[in-house]
Amino acid sequence: MDIQAKTISPQQRYAGLRNWCIWLAITAAGVIASYFWLDQPVAFLVHRNVADKTIFVWLHRIPIAFLLLSFFVLVWCGLWTLMDRPFSRVQSVGMACAISFIATNFITSQLKYAFGRTWPETWIENNPSLIQNGVFGFNPFHGGPGFASFPSGHLAGVCAGWRYFGGRIPVCVRCMLPAQPRLRSG
Repeated sequence: MDIQAKTISPQQRYAGLRNWCIWLAITAAGVIASYFWLDQPVAFLVHRNVADKTIFVWLHRIPIAFLLLSFFVLVWCGLWTLMDRPFSRVQSVGMACAISFIATNFITSQLKYAFGRTWPETWIENNPSLIQNGVFGFNPFHGGPGFASFPSGHLAGVCAGWRYFGGRIPVCVRCMLPAQPRLRSG
């Protein structure tokens, strides 16, 4: 049998890079548009219309719970390996998700330090905020929990698991996540 080598055109070779750059530009444009036209009005709208804000404090803690769960999954998979047992599909996906989430959490925390975005409300340690102090913007490399609003750890965590579960979620749910086409191409 003769197998002929297919020639790959430059358009095909760099299609993934081109798509990634296009989605990076769209994401950057969305962040910039959100910063200038959405962030402040939404923050003031929520401040005026939501009386009990304790739900936001609890939502802020969700990524910590998933980080702990990821470490437990890694320990479980490590113990399973030490017992010389083969991984099932569930364990393989769980370990891949755990590693992805831990790496994403690490990268997100470093980016939070690099961007230094202030929060819309004062949540922790009397941090400067838009509502209380009128502080709005990015303060690169400032550090501290009061300057860790961007990028979102919640969305980063969703994107970390989306790669493994995206094909198994109904289409109606997938349409709710605008980043889905970018993640499916990766």
